[in-house]
Amino acid sequence: MKAIEIDFPFEQIDAIAEMESWRKEIHRPMYYIHKWWAKRLGSVFRAIILGVVLDEGQSIWSEFYNTHNFEDLTILDPFMGSGTTLGECAKLGIKPIGCDTNPVSTFMVRQALARIDEVTLLTTFQEIEHDVKDRIQQYYKTLDPLTEKECDALYYFWVKIVETPQGEEIPLFKNYVFSQNAYPSKDPIAKIICPHCWTINTNHYNTREVECTACGKTFNPQQGSATDQFVMSRTGQRYKIKDLLSNTGSPPQHRLYAIMAVNPEGEKVYLTPGQFDHQLFQKAQDDFRQNMPNIPLLKLKDGYNTKQAIGYGYHFWHQFFNERQLLTLNILLNRILQIEEQTLREQFLCLFSSTLEFNNLFCSFKGEGTGAVRHIFSHHILKPEKTPLENTVWGSEKSSGTFSTLFKSRLLNAKKYLHTPFEIRMSEKNGIKTTTREICSQKIDLAIVNSYESFLNNKKAALIMNGDSASLPLPNNSVDAIITDPPYFDFVHYSELSDFFYAWLQIALKDSYQYFAQENSSHPGEVQDRDPEKFSLQLGHVFAECFRVLKDQGLMVFSFHHSKPEAWCAIYQAIMMSQFSITAAHPVKAEMAVSKIKAASKKPINLDAIIVCKKHVKTQFLNSEPSHVLLQAQERYKTYCRRLWKAGRVLSENDQYVILSSQILVYASQSGLNVTRTYELLNTVYKSDFSQHEKSMKQNDVELAIDFWKEQLVTEQTSFAFMCK
Repeated sequence: MKAIEIDFPFEQIDAIAEMESWRKEIHRPMYYIHKWWAKRLGSVFRAIILGVVLDEGQSIWSEFYNTHNFEDLTILDPFMGSGTTLGECAKLGIKPIGCDTNPVSTFMVRQALARIDEVTLLTTFQEIEHDVKDRIQQYYKTLDPLTEKECDALYYFWVKIVETPQGEEIPLFKNYVFSQNAYPSKDPIAKIICPHCWTINTNHYNTREVECTACGKTFNPQQGSATDQFVMSRTGQRYKIKDLLSNTGSPPQHRLYAIMAVNPEGEKVYLTPGQFDHQLFQKAQDDFRQNMPNIPLLKLKDGYNTKQAIGYGYHFWHQFFNERQLLTLNILLNRILQIEEQTLREQFLCLFSSTLEFNNLFCSFKGEGTGAVRHIFSHHILKPEKTPLENTVWGSEKSSGTFSTLFKSRLLNAKKYLHTPFEIRMSEKNGIKTTTREICSQKIDLAIVNSYESFLNNKKAALIMNGDSASLPLPNNSVDAIITDPPYFDFVHYSELSDFFYAWLQIALKDSYQYFAQENSSHPGEVQDRDPEKFSLQLGHVFAECFRVLKDQGLMVFSFHHSKPEAWCAIYQAIMMSQFSITAAHPVKAEMAVSKIKAASKKPINLDAIIVCKKHVKTQFLNSEPSHVLLQAQERYKTYCRRLWKAGRVLSENDQYVILSSQILVYASQSGLNVTRTYELLNTVYKSDFSQHEKSMKQNDVELAIDFWKEQLVTEQTSFAFMCK
């Protein structure tokens, strides 16, 4: 048996994972070279990998900070996403294989693992800077009102405009405070736009009465002209925003109302746009139309994550940018495409794609005292921004989210990490917790290969594939372990969002990679469906393929959490149909707190369950009584809860449900309990009051706790669609 089948040191890992989650881009920069939506914590996956390769009796925690070289092992991740499994394997000397249906995932993982000399990167960046910085920056200038000299603009503040049937134009301001400190209790001074004359006023962020310094009119800056769904005209008439949106199928018009610039003294200032600024934007529009640059012509897919954008008239991805952005992004992209060496060129293409996240009209202003730009994916849906922020594509030292700043903060840091990967070690002295970086891993220096034959012939290689993991080009029994984080059936559909990047990357990569020549980033083999039965079948096909390629004594381990019994049952069904057995499940810190049910907004999920699966010989199981399965699961659940409480972890009711559900799957699998009866168990505990159970356990009233669950266990009829075959 392997160490992870016996136990997992989640108490110790939890503290490190918590620290990593606060600044993931600092502690694991290689996975933050580009946006992805479900990035797992590297420290957690390092521990999982160690648990999979270490034998029973060896301590995962004792080996966590030791340097290892498991060069004879191969580990597969069939849902590689951002590449966390692959990167952590490489640090332990393991040869990784990764596959994903999404082209953006495949591309970004290749770039994350590619070793590039830092001097070469810097030299190439300087060459790009020499050629295009001034060409781009000429469109991001303004005039200092005191000296009438040109100075650099940092951010442009825009507001969407709708028009009433009477011809009145209404700006979609939810309030008129457009800039305040991220920590207003420390610095309460804010910038406020006058709704009457559009002058910038300075006042406290929470004031309810402002007299404009220019027109003298009084207004309440907390009460704008728009809410989420409605606008108010000057005469008090209320309209639904969607009823006023253009019937032409185009997005709303925008009005520029403020600029943040750097004056000749190097100070940040807020300026009211003038004739110079409007003429400069007009010049950018004219130059864009004259040059007719490459623009992403890909159409948005109609889906859950895109319906709001489509409702606002956004039908094509290029509509997410204004003409100045499209023009300057093309200047930059065309220069990058002139880089002759492919690996180097693709590194800067990845950086370019990463820059898109912060340079579009779905961005907004976060405020002073923090990273200024709230990127397009701050919501998991594409929510149209009523007051978008236009960033400057190239940027300066005072910028946030620009090509030049991301080169340093993302690309360079990621490559430094490949050379010197580190772990976080926590210590405490006099009640103060501190962290240090500990070097305890192999350098990541892998050949990125495209075929299994090349993978075998190279001692240090990573096989990175794009395609359906239900049909892998790998021999039977060829991998030592499988470690992954599968999609959740009703969570974010990544391909709907990743098309934002795909639309641009396709322009540059369609001739180099077949998977960038397809219509969009979706794939027929995508495991993503809101119907739990369909999702289970999709996932089951991938798990069955994992069963085929996994060595007989190998483990398949994956992380999972959900607040609904249907999701847990879908996972159980997929495991059953693929002939795996579940041997263990352990709780651990999740990437972030989430809650899927609106009524459960105070019950976030902070934990993942690590599900450990093993091949088994086909035998006829004797079905155990559900009551026995539940009591076994509950005993293990109590042990885990008490360990977490002792470690200082506060458990929400959904956290407790994750722990108990995972244990139900373990003992249901070991007892051969069919899918329908397992669902009945999961549904029973879902309806339970975990707060009462927590109270009874903390009182150490074990008998009361057991009685509590006996009372909860009732026979229920269900119309659940999964039937045991």
